[in-house]
Amino acid sequence: MKPGGRQILAVRQQRRSGIPRIPFANRSALAFAALVLASAGARAADPPGTAVAAATAETLPDVVVSATRSEQRRFDAPAAVDSVPVDPLRSATPLVNLSEVLAGVPGVAVRDRQNYSQDLQLAVRGFGTRSTFGVRGVRLYVDGIPATMPDGQGQASTADLANASRVEVLRGPFAQMYGNASGGVVQVFTPDPPKDGFSGRASTGFGSDGQWQAGIALAGGNDRLGGSLDAWTYQTDGYRDHSAARRYQLNAKVVAQPASGTRVTGQFNYFNQPLAQDPLGLTRAQADANPRQAVSAATQFDTGKNVEQTQAGVVVDHQLTGTDSVSARLYGGTRNLYQRLGFSGAAPNSAGGIVDLDRTYGGAALSWSRRTATAAGLPLLWSAGLEANGMRDGRNGYVNQNGTQGALRRDETNTATDLGAFAQFDWTFHPAWQLVGGVRASRVRLGIDDHFINAASPDDSGSATYSNVSPVLGVVWHALDSLNVYANLGRGFETPTLTEVAYGPGGVGSNLGLQASTSRQGEIGIKWQAAGQRLEAALFDADSHDEVVPQSNNAGRTVYQNVSGVHRRGFELGWRGGFLGEVGTPGKGGGSRIEAGLAYTWLDAYFGDSFVNAQGQTVAAGKRLPGTARHSLGADLSWRPAAPLTLGAEMRVDSRVYADDLNTQAAPGYAVFNLRAGYEFRIGPTRLYVFGRIDNLTDRRYIGSVIVNEANGRYFEPAPGRRFFLGLRAAL
Repeated sequence: MKPGGRQILAVRQQRRSGIPRIPFANRSALAFAALVLASAGARAADPPGTAVAAATAETLPDVVVSATRSEQRRFDAPAAVDSVPVDPLRSATPLVNLSEVLAGVPGVAVRDRQNYSQDLQLAVRGFGTRSTFGVRGVRLYVDGIPATMPDGQGQASTADLANASRVEVLRGPFAQMYGNASGGVVQVFTPDPPKDGFSGRASTGFGSDGQWQAGIALAGGNDRLGGSLDAWTYQTDGYRDHSAARRYQLNAKVVAQPASGTRVTGQFNYFNQPLAQDPLGLTRAQADANPRQAVSAATQFDTGKNVEQTQAGVVVDHQLTGTDSVSARLYGGTRNLYQRLGFSGAAPNSAGGIVDLDRTYGGAALSWSRRTATAAGLPLLWSAGLEANGMRDGRNGYVNQNGTQGALRRDETNTATDLGAFAQFDWTFHPAWQLVGGVRASRVRLGIDDHFINAASPDDSGSATYSNVSPVLGVVWHALDSLNVYANLGRGFETPTLTEVAYGPGGVGSNLGLQASTSRQGEIGIKWQAAGQRLEAALFDADSHDEVVPQSNNAGRTVYQNVSGVHRRGFELGWRGGFLGEVGTPGKGGGSRIEAGLAYTWLDAYFGDSFVNAQGQTVAAGKRLPGTARHSLGADLSWRPAAPLTLGAEMRVDSRVYADDLNTQAAPGYAVFNLRAGYEFRIGPTRLYVFGRIDNLTDRRYIGSVIVNEANGRYFEPAPGRRFFLGLRAAL
């Protein structure tokens, strides 16, 4: 072994076992890390006025599980993965939507449409931008349980951010290990109950456009059994006309450790959205004239939806031996949706302007992992698993008689199943080199059982099965203790959703002949962190074939087709750091510090081959993929002039976004600025945090999101002007 090799190996083994790695040759850095850790641990206990002069906890090594499905430092993960900490007490934002916490992640576009009937628009490296409702092309998980259905469609609205601890975002080839529709993976994690007593938290807040939020969280336990319960509500009158919404959510979590090496986590979630009006999109002229307006069809047909979802699940982790462990999950739920669309759907061959859906879903998974070492003593991790998920939709369509339910136009039972098996290894074959690879085999089956058959509506019944093998291979060079270089290659696929196979060409029959999209992806990146600073950069390239795009629209029935040669390539840059100020005197305001972050994305996404669109027009090769911005920049700055007070500023910049395949309609680029402030104090044993924020400080008029290829030419959803939110939180 070369000189110093044993010392390097010891550090590598520490890293692989989850112990944060500290530069062994830098005593000043060691002292700095000790100061940071001590300050972070004391921060919650120090009374107001105590000096706090340390870098933000966000600059410390954070644990992630996304890339290799086992705990490791984010810095050492062989992929582009971010872990965003969420502090339910001291976040100066309502914590209602993922858009509030993911603005600082490069490669991610998450747009709050101000339309709670259609959910967020969430895309990773250009995957998911074409979804007109919900999340498509990006897989969602909450505490390890899928929030994406087997057909690849998911909902981000049910995530419990008011009680979250962190959000992980995995980008690039390793996302393919999660199966169908893995352009990226977003996982929300909630904290475990305390092991030494009881805690409680309450919050409330109000803001512009009739916003009001309130919630309560209780938790307690010991080292064997603990539980938490939180409930919250949010309501708004909406920035635009006919865009009011109300939400209620209840979440429970139980963690039991009945024996050494065994952990059982039980979860229950209830989500109810009894009101979510849909103002529909606007033409560019309408958006310029009055961005708050809703089109007449919205009020005529009372567009919007009601949703109620209940879900329960259990995850069991068991340590079999000193090297082997297994994990199992079982979950199930129901989702009831009633949606009124912006047309009547009275034509005999129409699907109807009202959707009534009754869904049951569930799944199970079993995985095994072994942590061992090679003959040279270098770490080696093996993992393998099986997953099965299924859903069954009872779907009815009715004529929308100006907001009331009319005659039946659709009666189907839709099913989707997803079976997957994966195997993965993580091998440190040299103290400075790590090889990670894996393969996943997936089989997705979509089925339609049509019960509404007549002369105008023929039998749409049928099924389609999609199979795929997705390999991925990556290498990491631990060049320095503060610098990692990595590269990955992989292949994935994305099936059509049940919505996209529902109608065949001409609106007759189903479209189960639609093919799954396949992609080849690669990336190369670097990660550097030292002295409270973190810098990451990545170059990526993805080529997709058989991408699903609209072919025609007839009487509310959108027919989809496959096109090849869709290219997504780009560059990501992320930086975050903390700067120490002077240490203050206890009782006299404490010390000051500055924390800042920046996330930049350059994305070149375009059609490589020409095709005919839904309007019968030829889309030339080279046209930009609609819904994608070429340049995106997010930046934030936080200044703590004194320990109890924090001031912050945020900036978001997006370049022009095309709304249609022909690139004839576009939302102009924009820059918006936000301000926030928070103040923490105590009353006896209770910690209180009061905060306020002003969004869109300059009252900029801009388009917040576009509805890609909207059939009526109403592509644009205006963002709110200047608005405020004030909140108060208390923790015991």
